[in-house]
Amino acid sequence: MDIDATVRIGKNGLTESVVEEIRAQLKKRKVIKIKFLKNTDRSDMKDKAEELAEMVGAEVVDVRGFTVVLMKVH
Repeated sequence: MDIDATVRIGKNGLTESVVEEIRAQLKKRKVIKIKFLKNTDRSDMKDKAEELAEMVGAEVVDVRGFTVVLMKVH
């Protein structure tokens, strides 16, 4: 996808404030890109992407390396 990452997840991981920010961005945009930074636990990215999508009511579009693309579910 040719969009820039608008959310970056660091060493604190998926905090409630990060989840709320993702929800807010999904309300404004249909698709967002999230990047997990090097100081984050980046194991099992597909599982993390699915968990995150479920938390915010979205669908996983793509997982490449440590970047996740989510799409808002209607």
